[in-house]
Amino acid sequence: MEEEFYQHLFNKQQEAQNMPSNVRIWEWARDVFRLLFPERNPKKIHSVDALKAHFKQLENEFYDLLQGSKECGNCNRREIVDKFFNELPNLYDLMLTDAQAILDGDPAAQSLHEVVRTYPGFLAMCMYRMAHQLWLYELPLIPRILTEYAHERTGIDIHPGATIGEYLHIDHGTGVVIGETTIIGKHVKLYQGVTLGALSVEKLLAGKQRHPIIEDHVIIYAGATILGGDTRVGHHSIVGGNVWLTSSIEPYTTVYHQPNTKFFDSKPTV
Repeated sequence: MEEEFYQHLFNKQQEAQNMPSNVRIWEWARDVFRLLFPERNPKKIHSVDALKAHFKQLENEFYDLLQGSKECGNCNRREIVDKFFNELPNLYDLMLTDAQAILDGDPAAQSLHEVVRTYPGFLAMCMYRMAHQLWLYELPLIPRILTEYAHERTGIDIHPGATIGEYLHIDHGTGVVIGETTIIGKHVKLYQGVTLGALSVEKLLAGKQRHPIIEDHVIIYAGATILGGDTRVGHHSIVGGNVWLTSSIEPYTTVYHQPNTKFFDSKPTV
């Protein structure tokens, strides 16, 4: 390889080394999550003062992350840190609604303790809730890093720009995709393999409503695909497994896919 190419890669590495790594950003968010939910925290905290000290440490770490991020050159770092940590009690309450929705909706769930410790849908939603709050501050890159790390760990892909109401239950969750401009109401249940996506991915549509609106008390079963910014699923509707939907449906509607399944006698001939 030519010397010029080596120099180019070296310069890129120098730039990258001056910025916080994705792993460091994820570990910061994970530590916030662990303080909120000690069921996930391997470290014991023995007093309220110690808990306060841990939160203060994470506040300082978040400030350092913003300080080291080139994308945040024009951010009001102190204001963002203060806003985020002041909002944590409300985010915590939202996260608890998601845990409760899983407990209420999954016969296999025995307790909130089990949901918090083991359910990938709960972890994905908690990371989304934190990332979305940072997205509202117009913070670049970090919200995407958080949801993509959750995506890697859980198989659940939620864009931080999506708007999601209380009590979302993601059952199993593997392969769920929720796009940037998706709007989801309260008490919605999604099964594995559900896609809430856009009809077109043209760049000129950036900033416009490209993804569907899902109203309250909707159930969407496994493998269903709902596309388009003009597509609205009315409240208390049911979308069956493997349905492909690109137009709106009224409230209290059930849509299902009718399979054309054929059976053949496969016994060996003698």
